[in-house]
Amino acid sequence: MDAIYVGIDVSKDRLDVHMRPSGEAFAVGRDGKGLEDLVARLVACPPTLIGVEATGGFETVVAAALTGAQLPLVVINPAQIRHF
Repeated sequence: MDAIYVGIDVSKDRLDVHMRPSGEAFAVGRDGKGLEDLVARLVACPPTLIGVEATGGFETVVAAALTGAQLPLVVINPAQIRHF
């Protein structure tokens, strides 16, 4: 079984989700319903790691939902991403 990695771009109103190696991409709202949908989809195909960029506090509700579902999560410093 291949490792599954998920990257989530967080904005004020929505989450853009990209999965590797499948290349699957989808978006959900950054609200209760969207977070429920996100967690359900990710629990169904347990990822090896989920990366979320710290975005001025918008990521906190996302991080709480994912860690509450016991999914592997890392919140990434945006300065490190830019330097990469």
